[in-house]
Amino acid sequence: MTSQYVMQRDTAGWRTQVWISFGLAFCASAIGVLLLPGQELDRAFLAIGLFFCLFSSFSVAKMVRDNRDGQVDTPSWITTVWIAFGAAFCLTAWGLWRMEIGDWQKGFMLVSWLFLVSTTFTVAKTVRDQHEADLMDRAANETLEVTPEVR
Repeated sequence: MTSQYVMQRDTAGWRTQVWISFGLAFCASAIGVLLLPGQELDRAFLAIGLFFCLFSSFSVAKMVRDNRDGQVDTPSWITTVWIAFGAAFCLTAWGLWRMEIGDWQKGFMLVSWLFLVSTTFTVAKTVRDQHEADLMDRAANETLEVTPEVR
């Protein structure tokens, strides 16, 4: 059975909010890493962890969306994506937990990190929705151009 979807476009306000939220989360995380007291190696580890979480979140969002109507990715790829996401999340949490910084600084980094991960999923969905709506629009317009008018 073929699934049918209603084409619904996000408003400009929603898209603006999504991108602003993502930008704020990214900037908060970057500023937190740059201004964090402690050793440079700890800050570098945390920065790499945040990027790993960012990219693995995009990978999970894409993989889940690609396989929503049936599995198109190999089981090995799906496993790899989930393991990478889990590793990114756990290793970043471990690195943040073991850093010798104040609790309020850990709290700031935790909140900005989780904000970054959640806005990453929202950005991925918004961009994909836009792309799919454009494809459906194009297909509908091509169908109208090919189909002769019935009088």
